[in-house]
Amino acid sequence: MSFGALVVTQNSKLKTMSSPTNISDGISQSRVPAFALIESHLRRAKKLINEQMTGPAEAGDMNQLLELMHSHSSEMIRPGLVLLAGKCCGKITAEHIRVAAIIEIIHNATLLHDDVIDKGQKQHNRPSVNNSCGNENAVLLGDFLLGRVFQMCAGLKPQVNEVIAAAAVRICEGQLRQIAQRRNWQLSESEYIDVITEKSAVIFSTACRLGALLSQGTEPQTQSLAEYGLNAGIVYQITDDLLEVIGDEKQTEKTAGNDIDKHKLNLVFIHLLSSVDEKEKEAVINSYFEQTNVKYDRDALVKMLRRYSSLEYVRARTQDFVAESVGVLDLFKESDAKDALIETVKFMACRTT
Repeated sequence: MSFGALVVTQNSKLKTMSSPTNISDGISQSRVPAFALIESHLRRAKKLINEQMTGPAEAGDMNQLLELMHSHSSEMIRPGLVLLAGKCCGKITAEHIRVAAIIEIIHNATLLHDDVIDKGQKQHNRPSVNNSCGNENAVLLGDFLLGRVFQMCAGLKPQVNEVIAAAAVRICEGQLRQIAQRRNWQLSESEYIDVITEKSAVIFSTACRLGALLSQGTEPQTQSLAEYGLNAGIVYQITDDLLEVIGDEKQTEKTAGNDIDKHKLNLVFIHLLSSVDEKEKEAVINSYFEQTNVKYDRDALVKMLRRYSSLEYVRARTQDFVAESVGVLDLFKESDAKDALIETVKFMACRTT
């Protein structure tokens, strides 16, 4: 079945969806205070993203799907890191704007595919594309966005394209590793960190590396910013995983309990399972991970996590990675851009407090 035919099957649903947000919405809704430093550049990146997420005029049905993607306005953290890293090493150029847009479009494509894999129902407090329009449309829309990325990469320096391509491969490898670890109740913390490094933190690291490369940063500067991004990405994912367990859907703007439903351990459960005896461990697994379509009692779960200091442990480990992220910036002289990077990683860690 063609892409257009698939969209037509969901056309009645699409027509009920709201129109896309305008160019400024994705920025004005950002809750990253440090991004005020790069607001004008981030607007340019958002404008380019909007331009790329438009099909031919005759592809009306596909454009309705793209409009639905527009309504899922994100905080633009990853493109923001491209720009801040670039500013740490020099001036922000048109290439920074282009690469920032590429990074965000790759992220959007992975979200579409992840929601199909995990049967996600919400993104940013709106129904996910797969929920509204079906898995086929969501997968093909993600593929379309990746096709746009290929087009945008034409003309970039070979070194930049190599970094982008390597990141795309690692993200897929990380997702495959996570799927392979489902129902692995012996998953260790180090194995979990390895998985989220590949599936999530790599894109943060890539964003920072590219920002530095495009500003002609030195090798030590580029490597330091890549390490900052990797640790910041780990902070983001650990926090995101914790929010999915204990957060309110209205605040997290995504489906709660998805990892539990998909039998995936995250750090808070890894700590919990290592803290209880074998009988309690079996009870936790049976109560939360082996149930099907059962809404868990979040308040009771939070009490148990507090009783075994699992929440405290995860937040402490998050701060460890914040410290690692901030520490590698010692190479750089004091600047507004450096301060913004420090503020950004601290902001990401505070989302569960």
